[in-house]
Amino acid sequence: MDAQPLYDLAPLTRLMLLGLLIALGPLAWVRWRNRGASPLRRLQALTVLTLFLTFDLVLFGAFTRLTDSGLGCPDWPGCYGSASPVGAREEISAAQSAMPTGPVTHGKAWVEMIHRYLATGVGVLIIVMTLSAWVQHRAWKRQLAAKGQGASVGRPPAGSPWWPTFTLVWVCLQGAFGALTVTMKLFPAIVTLHLIGGLVLLALLCVQAVQHTRAASGLPPAGLSHRMRWALWGTMALLAVQVILGGWVSTNYAVLACTTFPKCQGSWWPAMDFAQGFQIWRELGMLQDGSHISFAGLTAIHYVHRLMAYVVLAAMVWLALQLRPHLKAQAHWLWALAALQLATGLSNVILDWPLLAAVLHTGGAAALVVVLTWALAASRTSAAPNEISAPARAPRVIA
Repeated sequence: MDAQPLYDLAPLTRLMLLGLLIALGPLAWVRWRNRGASPLRRLQALTVLTLFLTFDLVLFGAFTRLTDSGLGCPDWPGCYGSASPVGAREEISAAQSAMPTGPVTHGKAWVEMIHRYLATGVGVLIIVMTLSAWVQHRAWKRQLAAKGQGASVGRPPAGSPWWPTFTLVWVCLQGAFGALTVTMKLFPAIVTLHLIGGLVLLALLCVQAVQHTRAASGLPPAGLSHRMRWALWGTMALLAVQVILGGWVSTNYAVLACTTFPKCQGSWWPAMDFAQGFQIWRELGMLQDGSHISFAGLTAIHYVHRLMAYVVLAAMVWLALQLRPHLKAQAHWLWALAALQLATGLSNVILDWPLLAAVLHTGGAAALVVVLTWALAASRTSAAPNEISAPARAPRVIA
């Protein structure tokens, strides 16, 4: 049998049509639920719904990775040159017969392709968001020109159209990393970057959702002191580091390097090889010299993530206490998500990495990114340290 090419663009048109069909459902829902509403309100609803569906996509991506379905179709963007596993059933059956527990099975192929379909649908929604933002921006420019030079009509109601434009560029970059994830056979650095890219996409969409909600409802930002704003940014930086470390644990399958808590392998400081564990550019399970990564290297990956978790957990609890008088909803979400991360992180260790806990752990990290982004986008540094404006509300889809 001839080797399957890594890139086969033959099914690309059909995949794009499938993505369009998937996106038509959310677009019709937004249109129906916001009939008679202003263009800004419809854009706000579409942005919030796209944020929600992107969060679901991140969760399904975690499920794809954790069920070892990332190579369920060994080529990109289709599956053995077909737009679905139905057209590739003979090739999949042959691969499954040769290796029944291998990376290519009918179930894994469907998981991988559904992930690609959902990602394409989200891409279509972001294209519509971008076009809508530019249309509204041009309408605002025409309104400004009609009122004459020197007239003031305020800021563009939909915000800068460059936000969704950059988001569209970013989602295309995400697609490229998704392709590399397959063609480079789950290269740990590429898979980790793909996960990080998904979380950045969530943050970009969250900023726009908050902006549109404030513009549509006239809601002012919450006033925070310089210290609180710096605390927010500092906690976001700590979370970013922890997310990268967590992605590195997952993509190197290092979760079970420590199966006890709070000690690891019966020690507070187990044998670790940091040079091996954090050698970045290498194949899965291998080192750059072609040898296998040692158990001490995997232990280093796991334990650094665990130690950093203590720092991030403490920062989240402290920040929630400080935010409660200013951004009550975000503070409560931080407490709840910190508890979820602690529970699912412990479950991964002591319950032998159950699938549900592992997916929820990724989902909790993604939700923390959204909540901290929400807090940053919904607040501003106040002129007076104790000045507090109206608390920020959660974005709403229904006008």
